[in-house]
Amino acid sequence: MINMRSHHDVRTKRVYEPASAQDGARVLVDRVWPRGITKEQASLTLWMKEIAPSTRLRQWFNHDPQRWEQFQHEYASELDGNDQAVSQLLTLCAEGPVTLLYGARDEEHNNALALQQYLARHRAK
Repeated sequence: MINMRSHHDVRTKRVYEPASAQDGARVLVDRVWPRGITKEQASLTLWMKEIAPSTRLRQWFNHDPQRWEQFQHEYASELDGNDQAVSQLLTLCAEGPVTLLYGARDEEHNNALALQQYLARHRAK
C-alpha cells in the first residue's frame, strides 16, 4: 500500500455542481453514469466504476440512513478486496487534491463520503 503521509485534500461533491479550480482531480466514483449530465459538464479527470460499491450493495443500501453504518462496513470490506482500484486512487490522491464525485441527492449518506472516510483511515496507518 502507498504511504499516504503526503496525502492531499480529498473532498466530495455532487457531480451536478459546477467544477472549480479547487477540485483538483475530479473522479466519478459511481458505477452508473449520472442522469442528465454530459461528459463535458462532468469535467472528469477519471471515472472509476471499479471502485464503486457492487450493484448488490448499492441496491440494498438504497440511500436508507438506517442502513448507513452497515453500508459503510460492507463497502469497506469490498474496498479491502479491491487493491488495484484503491491503489490507483491513493496514487492520484498523493499527487494533489482530489474531489470524489457522486450522483446521489443525499449528501450525508453516499458512497463518495464512505470512500473519503475509508481513504482517511488508510492514510492514518
